[in-house]
Amino acid sequence: MNEVVNWREEKQAAYLYQVVARMEAGTPRAALFNELAGEADKQAEIWAKLAREAGQSLPARYVPDLRTRVVAVLTRRLGARRLRPVLSAMKVRGMSLYTHAAQGHPTQAPGDEMGKRHRGVGAGGNLRAAVFGVNDGLISNASLIMGIAGTTANNQLILLSGAAGLIAGAFSMAAGEYVSVRSQREMFEYQIGLEREELDHYPEEEAEELALIYEARGLPREDAVRLAAGLTADPARALGTLAREELGLNPDDLGSPWGAALFSFSAFAAGAAVPLLPFLVAGGDASLFIAIALTAIALFGVGATLSLFTGRRAWFSGVRMLAIGAGAGAATFFIGKLLGVTLA
Repeated sequence: MNEVVNWREEKQAAYLYQVVARMEAGTPRAALFNELAGEADKQAEIWAKLAREAGQSLPARYVPDLRTRVVAVLTRRLGARRLRPVLSAMKVRGMSLYTHAAQGHPTQAPGDEMGKRHRGVGAGGNLRAAVFGVNDGLISNASLIMGIAGTTANNQLILLSGAAGLIAGAFSMAAGEYVSVRSQREMFEYQIGLEREELDHYPEEEAEELALIYEARGLPREDAVRLAAGLTADPARALGTLAREELGLNPDDLGSPWGAALFSFSAFAAGAAVPLLPFLVAGGDASLFIAIALTAIALFGVGATLSLFTGRRAWFSGVRMLAIGAGAGAATFFIGKLLGVTLA
């Protein structure tokens, strides 16, 4: 255990709490983050005492490092809400306040937004993730095929380009999703390790931090203290609670990196295969017309399915998605046509 490192992290958190508090001046959140800064300073003193007892030397005063100063500048310019994942990773608690619509009810916060658009494995959003993955593959590969078709009528070249687009796109999506989920899991594992260590050394201070967050959401002080004390009494339960309420992370939202990568790869490849299949079974201009027809049907179907999540009418969402895809395909076709003439 390195008490000096822990001291530095608490001082870093206190510094960033004060930055966020100044950004929230005039709101109830300002008082919360000022109090959290005070709690972080108290915890830093605990680590300083342990460091001195262990014979470790401490700096005369805390000086923010470059990373902390950069995060402070970004927080001042962009706001704490946009920097929530970064601030959470830098041990700034209370970020779940930016994920709750209502105050007064401590509920589970959703997981970090990183990778959330396509993630389906383990996140309870399989249908939504699949639809977005198929949509990405469909539009990107259809646009690529239309661009090549505008340049040349050689079906073999179009087929080769479409296949390359499917493979490259699917692997790119899978790699991005793997890195996204893996990074989130690593951040969670690191942060939960810190919380476990803090619960071992100063459980009362951790309960106080949690009570401050509940109080900021509108709970009366006594109720907030009682709730926090009850939740932190059980160490195993406390870790999950602290992850949700202090970090804004939901352990249940963390899927498998490999599962997410495979899911993303499959969904993208399925969409990208739709405009490509006709070139495997037909020749001449017929393959292009069939590809356009199949893509149009698939785009309408994707849009209609998305209406399940948007609340829009199915026909409206279908036509809108069809129009977007048609616009992208037409643009790449004419650009390909222009390049074909220019290079001829």
